[in-house]
Order: sequence, then structure tokens, then C-alpha cells
Amino acid sequence: METNEDYAIFAGGCFWCMIKPFDQQPGIKAVISGYTGGHTENPTYEEVCSGTTGHTEAVKIIYDSGQISYQQLVGIYWMQTDPTDASGQFADRGDSYRPVIFYHQQQQKEIAEKSKEALENSGKFTRPIVTEILAESPFYEAETYHQDFYKKNPEHYRRYRTGSGRDQFIQKNWE
Repeated sequence: METNEDYAIFAGGCFWCMIKPFDQQPGIKAVISGYTGGHTENPTYEEVCSGTTGHTEAVKIIYDSGQISYQQLVGIYWMQTDPTDASGQFADRGDSYRPVIFYHQQQQKEIAEKSKEALENSGKFTRPIVTEILAESPFYEAETYHQDFYKKNPEHYRRYRTGSGRDQFIQKNWE
């Protein structure tokens, strides 16, 4: 990795919907759909969806820390999720869709915890902020057809986002 290159891993429901908001930021080199937080090596989408692997859908963001900070990425992350729902995100239910910030260094953990505390203290939500902040575990890239889904299947992506309730929640709570 280049000296300014770093990565972040976020789980916020369906990974299809977590790519575009990061992908369009300056300093982002790649946003990869995948699975993390579980106990099965190289799980498939079907295995993760079955709920038997312990994984959650997530995105791994490769970024230039000289152009965009981890703190900025965490801010973007919050605005894509319902941080009060530990049982999934929007229409997607279950542990494989739970909201989690995965850190790989102490500084990331501290930034995520401070950001979560600030959100809790903001009064923006009446329910508790339940997004977990956990040490990273192996990240497995999802199948090719899941990568850059919003670019490959724009109509399906738009219908899914709208139908899931994500866009309505973001508009009501974050915009």
C-alpha cells in the first residue's frame, strides 16, 4: 500500500447500497463488497444469507488518507444507516445485515467510538445508538456480480434502494 493508503470496513445492511455513497468521494480508490465478522472461511452469498456463518455484509473502502480522513468516512457511514436498529437495516433483517463499524487500528476505534458518542448525545434519535464497533476479522470479497452493483444494474439498484425504505429513512433523518 502507498504511504497514505488505508482502509475502512463498514457494515450497514445490504452492501449494494453502501458502495455508491463512498465510491463518489474524492480520495476513494476502491469500494469492495464482501463478508466479515463470521466463522466460515470464504463464505458464499447463499451461506451468509442463511445466517449460519456469522458474517455480515460489509464494504471495504480503500482510500487515500491524504485526501479523505477516516473521520469523514465514519460520518458518511452514519448517514447511510439506521444506527438504532441492531436487527438489520431497513427491509433486510437478520445478523447478516446488522450495522457494525470494524476497526483495524486503535485510532480508528477511538474515532468511531467518539463519533458514536457524539451521535448519541446529539438527540437526533430517540432510541439508543446500537451500531457495534468491533475489531476487524477476515474480510472475504463477495462474488463478482455483487461488485459495483449500482453501476452494473442501475435500474434494479434504484428499485431496491427505494423499495427497502433506505432512501426514505435517509431523507427523513439525515438530509
